[in-house]
Amino acid sequence: MSDADKTDEELAAEWAAELEADTAGGDDDDFGGDDFAAEWEASLANEEEESRTNITSAAVIGNGPGTERILNQDEIDSLLGFSLDDDDEDDQSGIRAIINSAMVSYERLPMLEVVFDRLVRLLTTSLRNFTSDNVEVSLDAITSIRFGDYLNSIPLPAILAVFRAQQLDNFGLLTVDSNLIYSIVDVLLGGRRGTVAMRIEGRPYTTIERSLVTRLVEVILTDAKQAFAPLTDVDFELDRIETNPRFAAIARPANAAILVKLRIDMEDRGGRAELLLPYATLEPIRKMLLQNFMGEKFGRDNIWEGHLASELWAAKLDIQAVLDEMRLPLKQLLELEVGDTLFLNATPNSKVQIRCGDISLTDGRVGRLGQKVAVRIENPISDRARSTLLEEH
Repeated sequence: MSDADKTDEELAAEWAAELEADTAGGDDDDFGGDDFAAEWEASLANEEEESRTNITSAAVIGNGPGTERILNQDEIDSLLGFSLDDDDEDDQSGIRAIINSAMVSYERLPMLEVVFDRLVRLLTTSLRNFTSDNVEVSLDAITSIRFGDYLNSIPLPAILAVFRAQQLDNFGLLTVDSNLIYSIVDVLLGGRRGTVAMRIEGRPYTTIERSLVTRLVEVILTDAKQAFAPLTDVDFELDRIETNPRFAAIARPANAAILVKLRIDMEDRGGRAELLLPYATLEPIRKMLLQNFMGEKFGRDNIWEGHLASELWAAKLDIQAVLDEMRLPLKQLLELEVGDTLFLNATPNSKVQIRCGDISLTDGRVGRLGQKVAVRIENPISDRARSTLLEEH
C-alpha cells in the first residue's frame, strides 16, 4: 500500500511506533541522558577531590614511595617562622623573614655595643647604691626599628622619659615599664623582700610614683653620659615625663632608631627599661661608632704622614726674581737682534717679584752681597701661595 492510499490515522500510528522505537534504542547509546549526567557528576567529584588535595598538600610531606606524614602545629609554626613566644624576636626565618624584609635593617655599629656594655656595668653599681638592694642589670638586645612601630608596640601603662642630648643637638626616649615602676616604688618605700609588688591597673601614676621614677631616669642618664665619655662628651638632660606615647614623638614615624632593651632584676622583682636613640641623634658620632676598637683611625697612617712631611720640607724648588714685565708685539719680538736694548719701567728702588713657576710667592729688593747680586725678602710668603705649593707638590 502506498503513502497516498494510507489514511491519516494509519500514518499517525506509524509515526508513534517509530518514536517509541527511537526512545527505546537511546537507552543503549553511549551519549544517553542518564549516562551523560552520571559522567558529569563524576568529573565534578574528581575536581573537588583534587582541590582538597592541593589545599592540604602544604601540611603534608612525603616520607617515601606511597607514604605521607601530616605536620603537627609546632612543625607548621616552625616552617612559617612564627612562634607564640613574643620574646623570641631575633629568630628571623621562614615567612617571618619575608614579612620583616620591609623593616629597617641598618649597619652594625660595633662601638655602640661596647658603649652599652659599659652602661650595663655602670648601672649595676649605681642602682645598687640607689636602691640599697641586690640589683642585676642585663642587656637583652640591641635592634633597629622604625620609630612609629616602636610607639605602637609600647605596652601601656608605662612612663616615657624624653631626654635631650646637648652636644648632639637631638632627643632620645627612655621607657620604663609598669613592672619596673612598681618594683622601684616598692623597694624605695621599704617594701619587704620576698613579696611581689602590688599592681593596681586602670589608674594613672601618682605624683610620688612619678617622682621616684624620675630619680631612676636621672641615674640611668648620668651613667649613659659616662658610658659615652670615651667616645665623646655628651650630656643627657631630662626634658619631660610622659605617659601617653603620642606626646613622646621625637622623630617621624618612618625614621630609623636604635632600641636597647635593659633588664633590671632586684631579687624576685624587676622589669624592663628601653632606651631608644634615633639615627639622627647618633649621626654626628657615626664615624666613632663604626670603630672596631677604641681609638681606631680611619684612612690615616701617622708614619706615612711624618715621612711625607719631612720629604716636603727637604724638596728643592726653582724660584725666579722678576724685575719687570712688558708686552711686545710678536713682530717686534721676532725682529730683535744682538745688541738691541729693551727699556724697562723698573727703577733701582722698585720691588721685584719672587715666583715659583706661575705662583707669586712674595716680593723683595735687589742689592749686592759680596760679588753676587742678591734679593732681600720684604714680606712673608702668602698663605695662598703656601697652600697652592703644598697641593701641587
